[in-house]
Amino acid sequence: MNEAAPGRRLSELRQQMGMSQRRVAELSGLTHSAISTIEQDKVSPAVSTLQKLLKVYGLSLSEFFSEPVKDEPPKVVVDAGELIDIGSQGVSLKLIHNGNPNRTLAMLLETYEPGATTGEKIRHQGEETGTLLEGQITLTISGQSYSLHAGQSYVINTGHPHSFTNSSTQPCRIVSAHTPATF
Repeated sequence: MNEAAPGRRLSELRQQMGMSQRRVAELSGLTHSAISTIEQDKVSPAVSTLQKLLKVYGLSLSEFFSEPVKDEPPKVVVDAGELIDIGSQGVSLKLIHNGNPNRTLAMLLETYEPGATTGEKIRHQGEETGTLLEGQITLTISGQSYSLHAGQSYVINTGHPHSFTNSSTQPCRIVSAHTPATF
């Protein structure tokens, strides 16, 4: 897993592509000041904001947070400390990644602290299914909201704009799987 700060990594990607912060702002729909504060690691971007930036650079979230494993067979057992946390701002999205660049299914262990949200609506190709292990969450998809509680599951087409928000006073934990393996 790459340990570099997300802002610094985004700055490196931008510079490698020979782009200015203003150009990235134009292409991503974000403000120049937002790009600047993110690249300086003054703020940690919401998942939806990070997705907008990575789209400009042609990367998925899992590609951004993981390093390619060279000439090693995919792992069978992945230890807890090897999970890749692609979340931010009270949302922990721990990606279970075994080093196989050709995998077709991805799995996340998600934790939403009270008041946490994925931010603006997320949209990516594929489908997702998940089960709430504890707590409550509001899933909003295509403008319709669903209140879910521990023991309930969801199945969604992730091509539709969606978000997750924990409006309760307790953490919410979810286990989810999605295809394709990158988003």
